[in-house]
Amino acid sequence: MKSLSRVGAVVLATTFALATHPVAAQYPDRPMTFVVPFAAGSATDQLARAIAQEVTAQTKQPVVIDNKAGASGFIGAQAVAKAAPDGYTVFITTNTTHAANEHLFKSIPYDPVRDFEPVSGLAKGGQVLVIAPSMQARSVQELIAFAKANPGKVSFGSGSSSSRIAGELFQQMSGTKLLHVPYKSNPQAVSDLLGGQISMMITDVATGLPQVKAGKLRALGVSSQNRIGLLPDVPTISEAGLPGYEMSFWFAAYVPAKTPPAIVARLNTLLVNAVQGAATRSLFESTGLQGFTTSPEGLAKFQQAESQKWARIIKAAGIEPE
Repeated sequence: MKSLSRVGAVVLATTFALATHPVAAQYPDRPMTFVVPFAAGSATDQLARAIAQEVTAQTKQPVVIDNKAGASGFIGAQAVAKAAPDGYTVFITTNTTHAANEHLFKSIPYDPVRDFEPVSGLAKGGQVLVIAPSMQARSVQELIAFAKANPGKVSFGSGSSSSRIAGELFQQMSGTKLLHVPYKSNPQAVSDLLGGQISMMITDVATGLPQVKAGKLRALGVSSQNRIGLLPDVPTISEAGLPGYEMSFWFAAYVPAKTPPAIVARLNTLLVNAVQGAATRSLFESTGLQGFTTSPEGLAKFQQAESQKWARIIKAAGIEPE
């Protein structure tokens, strides 16, 4: 009953806010723009397009996808931070811009907290630990044992902040000494993994899955808290030999700071409904993503905790900000 009371209170508060804010009551009454800080075809782009389709179905208003890729998300983040705070420019982004960048760079041209209003989480994704065909390990425990017996000789590639930090966390928690090899993208790292230039990597499922299904790479574990439906026989890294290990990546929506609370509340409702829509569910089924919706306040708390988590891992790994 208490949870129902809370829901009722939120509904009443939102209804009152809309009633007392005439602009919000009509929102959205014109096309919206979803800014994506990564290239077309990326996981973030695919998610933004699915959600846009569902938002259009709810509002009958078009949603334009604006890919502002480059500079580790800086370009897209700056564009949204400077946009009008009216709810018509929405940032569909990831932990890269809102948890990792502030710890990976000495300075960034936006403030991930002050420059934005959080709206809702959108999705979470797990990664998969894959090893080169030449590696003999058949489990996470065997991989750890081999790495401990051969310090510095097991290399891991990464082509994203999520992939790199997943590898660094694995190294820290397993007590191994691995050699990090950076790449511009995860697909490039996977290519070298197939060729045996690197020993292992922890990559997003969408990139690693085709090679695993084709029998070209061996999957030893997934980085999420629970097993992934697309790889039901692959255990989590935690259950496979590294208890407590988890490193997921996430997607969320933000709007420029000072956007009216009533508009943020209305947008939150639209996005939460969109995550549950058919187009989005279809994407989740094909990519292994899982829906992850929050209140604006819930996203703010989650982002803070994630930022602290990334800071700890990056500091422990001895990664110097660029």
